[in-house]
Amino acid sequence: MDDWQASTWQEDRSQFQRDYDRIIFSSPFRRMQNKTQVFPLPEHIFVHNRLTHSLEVASVGRSLGNLLAEKIAAENPENMLVPEIGTIVSTACLAHDLGNPPFGHSGEAAIANFFLNDAGKEFQNKLSPAEWNDFIRFDGNANALRILTHQFAGKRPGGFALTYPTLASIVKYPFESLAATQQKFGFFQSEKNHFQSVANELHIPAKTSNPTSYQRFPLVYLVEAADDICYQIMDLEDACKLGILDYNRVKELYLNFYDSDEDNNTLKNIEDVLSKVTDKNEQISYLRAGVIGKLIHLCNQIFEENYLPILKGEYTKSLTKSLKNRHAAAMQHVKEVSYKEVYAHRTVVEIEIAGFKIIGTLLEEFIGAAIHPNNNYNKKILSLLPDQYRPQTDSLYHKIQSAVDFISGMTDIYALNLYRKIKGISIPGVV
Repeated sequence: MDDWQASTWQEDRSQFQRDYDRIIFSSPFRRMQNKTQVFPLPEHIFVHNRLTHSLEVASVGRSLGNLLAEKIAAENPENMLVPEIGTIVSTACLAHDLGNPPFGHSGEAAIANFFLNDAGKEFQNKLSPAEWNDFIRFDGNANALRILTHQFAGKRPGGFALTYPTLASIVKYPFESLAATQQKFGFFQSEKNHFQSVANELHIPAKTSNPTSYQRFPLVYLVEAADDICYQIMDLEDACKLGILDYNRVKELYLNFYDSDEDNNTLKNIEDVLSKVTDKNEQISYLRAGVIGKLIHLCNQIFEENYLPILKGEYTKSLTKSLKNRHAAAMQHVKEVSYKEVYAHRTVVEIEIAGFKIIGTLLEEFIGAAIHPNNNYNKKILSLLPDQYRPQTDSLYHKIQSAVDFISGMTDIYALNLYRKIKGISIPGVV
């Protein structure tokens, strides 16, 4: 943002509200409207994309943050930063998927597969173990931190120049790829020092077992809960609209979150509303909204009950995995149905397969061109690479990153069209 813009707005916004605005008005955020969330983006039926998912997660995250702020404000009425908690959590939610590549959740796996099983295998002995792990475990969470903090060519230092609390709230897995026991991790080697600065400034303790692994920043739990709630609950609504799950099945999955005794009045109200609303999609939307509201309050309650362990870095579970009894069983049932019948549906698998082929081909072309830029073909490939993604050093790691940066930022449609052009499947002006 230019200085004159900053001076115009500075009296109207806090630094945390500025973070929110910078993400909302950014190109990476807008591009998420054409990135698959779970289902292929159909022509006539609306389903969630990365952008709408992020907006909904931000809404849930704001509610969670505001509920926490109410509790803390009652105990610390003079703390002027407490009212900003809702904004910080909401902003982190907006940004949590910025680093996800095209073609849904398989995009990360497609990038990792290129290095593990495809042409990228040749780089294993040419990179350090830590650099190699960044690629074979490529993770959208780490990539989001890179997008927000890296100075891309021609751009200003500090990336989005966000506040440290906002950045810390985004990093769900505060350790490097070498320290990861599974696919997920929080920062690449290129952003390792930056996250260490954030951790030091906010006094986030490192784990004694590994100095490059840190405890979670407390607000991460709220960001994660907001994502989990929307991801699990909203996908059922989309599956119903697409005819993957029928109405009665989804209705049952939602009503499982209610107890016939404890929630008797609520269930009566639900029955009354459903008797007046005849549109099936509207009924499902109403049920979905009620479940999300219920889960917001349950997760807030769990956070409050574990407040001190969370502050001390001693709490290891997610809030949604800490649900109990009926609510835990209902959430587990949703997950089982989703994985067996929704995420394994033919339309989802087809786009995942396409993503592997498209991303693998684009990586091979652009990484090859970045490493060997002088032959005529590679010069033409590099001419398609926007200036901001040009390698800024001779490091092999950074050359590979430049191609990964470009491809992971693409929309589904752009990646597909570029793949077709490079493969000669569709050449403009040629019949």
